[in-house]
Amino acid sequence: MNTHELPMILFTVIAQMSVGTFLVLGVIDVAVMRGRFKDSGTRVVEPILYAIGPALVLGLLVSMLHMNDITNVFNVFRHWNSSWLSREIIFGVAFAALGFATAIMTWLRAGSPMLRRVLSAVTAVVGIALVWAMSQIYYSVVTVPAWHTAIVPLHFFGTTIILGALAVGSALMITAAIRARNESKSATKPATTSKFGAMIRGRIAEINAPTSADEWALSTSIVRWIAMVTAIAGLVVLLSYPVHIADLAQGDATAQKAAAVFSGAFFIARMVLLAVSAVLLAFFAFSTARKMLRERPGWLVTLMVSAFVLAAIAEIMGRSLHYDSMLRIGI
Repeated sequence: MNTHELPMILFTVIAQMSVGTFLVLGVIDVAVMRGRFKDSGTRVVEPILYAIGPALVLGLLVSMLHMNDITNVFNVFRHWNSSWLSREIIFGVAFAALGFATAIMTWLRAGSPMLRRVLSAVTAVVGIALVWAMSQIYYSVVTVPAWHTAIVPLHFFGTTIILGALAVGSALMITAAIRARNESKSATKPATTSKFGAMIRGRIAEINAPTSADEWALSTSIVRWIAMVTAIAGLVVLLSYPVHIADLAQGDATAQKAAAVFSGAFFIARMVLLAVSAVLLAFFAFSTARKMLRERPGWLVTLMVSAFVLAAIAEIMGRSLHYDSMLRIGI
């Protein structure tokens, strides 16, 4: 494990997961608002939105550990027109701020639904720009054969889709399980004299209210869609490695040394974890979601959370290999 680059490994993976989560929620929101689940969609997807902002803020804070002087972060804003690193920081801060604003406006029901959707769309576009800027930082280094290749943006967006989809699936399953457990409990809550406290309590009660039949049906459809998307993205990433290794093996001595990085037990473990989490578990979730979601939601919680954890470990390992392959041509 490349522990020296651990701050950047965690930052890139967490940031891409946050962007992926936002994109997946956006696709779900657009699809739901045009279908028969229009009235159920808000309560199904909203709780997931509130976790995106804190996750990205955590990633940004972790990335700053990579700097000797944390105040240097402000210098990057001066080179936005020439530096992909500057653009990454700018897009990262913008995405975190917009994501936080979207979550707050959604929680407080501030503004019209159309305004909140426009803000969500802008946030999604900024998130895509963030992942692209991340990939271009490495792709633009022409002296590193393992980085100056289309595989880098492919893998970065692969992480975005895989972890984003599984994060949404895990949050959805956990929310469904909590609501199922609360169905047998009384919804009566003690009164509060604070207007703000009453609003918070009301929003929490709304989120935790028992799941309706339409919400169960929508949740099932989302889980199956997430499983399919995750499996496809996982297969693309898995199949890209042989192409990447073969391309490096045909290059000069430096490229061949980089190809050797993608071998051994660490690389095999990364591939196995990705296959199990993104393909096998996702396929199993797709095939069993309709039967298990309402009858035994606990099993799907375990399944989806396990897939997410394994995929997160696999992507962290993959990002470590990415930095291990930083072998330069020449001095």
